[in-house]
Amino acid sequence: MADNARAKRLADLIREVVAQKLQRGIKDPRLGTHVTITDTRVTGDLREATVFYTVYGDDEERAAAAAGLESAKGVLRSAVGQAAGVKFTPTLAFVADALPDNARAIEDLLDKARISDAKVREVSAGADFAGGADPYRKPEDDDDAADGTDEDGEASE
Repeated sequence: MADNARAKRLADLIREVVAQKLQRGIKDPRLGTHVTITDTRVTGDLREATVFYTVYGDDEERAAAAAGLESAKGVLRSAVGQAAGVKFTPTLAFVADALPDNARAIEDLLDKARISDAKVREVSAGADFAGGADPYRKPEDDDDAADGTDEDGEASE
């Protein structure tokens, strides 16, 4: 078993090599400048690497980029093997990163919350307090209760 630091270094190296190779070494038009490598994870035994990527564009371009990455997997693995110099070059698996979709969903939820907050502000603009402006008991109220009179000065029961 390799230590986590070694796996992290190898993952960083794989991310850099794959990104550089995609940018300069692969002539596939499906991969162009639309693909961004976001993260790489390597298993503890350094046998398998998962490369996360995002694609700028619509669903067609995402599908084309996925097909292009699958077809270039051998070339990319060879480049990683040459750069890493390890006994066994890890197999590469490409996974579309869900980060942009998650970020878009969070932004939509935040927009809904902003709209809801604006509606609450509009409704509460002309509203009065339920228990008066200051609903808390004051020390003079406690003095009246202690001497047995209410706030009008009359004897309480």
